[in-house]
Amino acid sequence: MRRATHYHNMTTEELKTEYASKKQELFNLRFQHSTGQLKDTLQLQKVRRDIARVLTIIKEREAKGGQDGKKSA
Repeated sequence: MRRATHYHNMTTEELKTEYASKKQELFNLRFQHSTGQLKDTLQLQKVRRDIARVLTIIKEREAKGGQDGKKSA
């Protein structure tokens, strides 16, 4: 689980790539969970929260007018 400041320092394209990566990771974790192979079920929660963080930052940037670069300040 990463902090939001880590995601704020990424570009929008990097965030979209990270989002796709996290969605794939969540799919894999759900599959492992359903087959009984997942030992640490807390990973599901952590990945879902990371996805929410990424989506929140993307939506914030869209609301500001499509800021594509890293956040300054």
